[in-house]
Amino acid sequence: MRMKRLLALLLLPAMSVSAAGPWRFDFGGGDPESGYTRVAAHTVFDPARGYGFEPGSVPVDVDRGEGAGTASTRDFVTADGPFSFSVVVPEGNHRVTVVLGDAAGEGDATVKAESRRLMAEAVRTAKGEFATRSFVVNVRNSRVPPPPENAPGGSAVVLNDREIGVRHWDDKLTLEFTGPSPKVCALVIEAVDVPTIYLVGDSTVTDQPREPGASWGQMLTRFLDDRVAVANHAESGETMKSFISGLRLAKVLSAMKAGDWLFVQFGHNDQKQQWPQTWVEARSTYRAYLRVLIAEARLRGATPVLVTSMQRRQFDELGRIRNSLGDYPEAVRAVAREEGVALIDLERMSVRLYEALGPDTAPRAFAAEGRDPTHHNNYGAYQLAQCVAQGIREAELPLAAHLVSDFSGYDPSSPDDVDAFSIAPSDTPAFRTPRGN
Repeated sequence: MRMKRLLALLLLPAMSVSAAGPWRFDFGGGDPESGYTRVAAHTVFDPARGYGFEPGSVPVDVDRGEGAGTASTRDFVTADGPFSFSVVVPEGNHRVTVVLGDAAGEGDATVKAESRRLMAEAVRTAKGEFATRSFVVNVRNSRVPPPPENAPGGSAVVLNDREIGVRHWDDKLTLEFTGPSPKVCALVIEAVDVPTIYLVGDSTVTDQPREPGASWGQMLTRFLDDRVAVANHAESGETMKSFISGLRLAKVLSAMKAGDWLFVQFGHNDQKQQWPQTWVEARSTYRAYLRVLIAEARLRGATPVLVTSMQRRQFDELGRIRNSLGDYPEAVRAVAREEGVALIDLERMSVRLYEALGPDTAPRAFAAEGRDPTHHNNYGAYQLAQCVAQGIREAELPLAAHLVSDFSGYDPSSPDDVDAFSIAPSDTPAFRTPRGN
């Protein structure tokens, strides 16, 4: 068994150790491999140590009922349900390389990062088989570079009460291992400088931290390789005005560099006239704010991409989706044409998707067991993420080179079979209706 574990670890790149990483962990029993830190299943996260399993999610050997790292029947950390492992890392992008599998039995693992970003889906290994997966995780905190003395601005993003304590606003990189039988052999984390896709938008884009709610932004990572990062700054209830006034845009711009991307999808909340502080009119101020975001990205050498908002699930008597977004999608299209900006028309693709599912099946793509006509569950978010991936390809963006090899394309008129679809769930508190609903 020890030799098989050694061979698995050798799949990982050899790197030197420094204060800023890379961080290398051996999840097997006994002495760790050279250059690796041994992690037993009972190693609970400690800020002073800088790594460990999140409290309440410590993996357990299901055969013996004890920590897998102390069980002689297991060679690696294993469990029959979700567990999370965190490492204190600097803010930025980090390439994660993980070896999954076990010498003692079969494995079936799905890996998520931070607040349920899907990174590796249903990785199955036979007894004695190991599989290596590599992906990039963006880590951030809420701090903003403070303005000079007497200058306007602030030093932190204005977070709402639901964001306090979530994993995508802390100083740790958290990986969740879930699925029927997650088995972890080894892990390497290294800081990397890669192009970053910044997502700005509302609850239909954000990393939803609770099952079974989900948005396309946290599923898009599944369809991109380990040479590009996704930094999802979208948040529930946000509009373009509030995104700026709450210093969220300042946070994005403080890290944006030449070669990065800015994906912009607003509209669901911007259209609400009952929100007088943040409402923008479709034919005038909405277009003006879109141009501001475009200009800010271009000023830094980044490439803006406009995304129309998906429709709400409102069918008419003929089984067609009603337009609940007014003139806002057409305003996005107009600005994209006038500014020469790439467009991903998620609004039109969502109509095709919902109508293909039909009034009876479409609720199964939405949160709250279909009672929510706006927000999605894992299935719906996964379908919309494929729409965005297809939009990247159809727009002939250079990002298309970073789509994973098993993404062969997507037609929203022929969605995945909802009965056959499954993503291993996370162990999270009950879903809460997003802000702005």
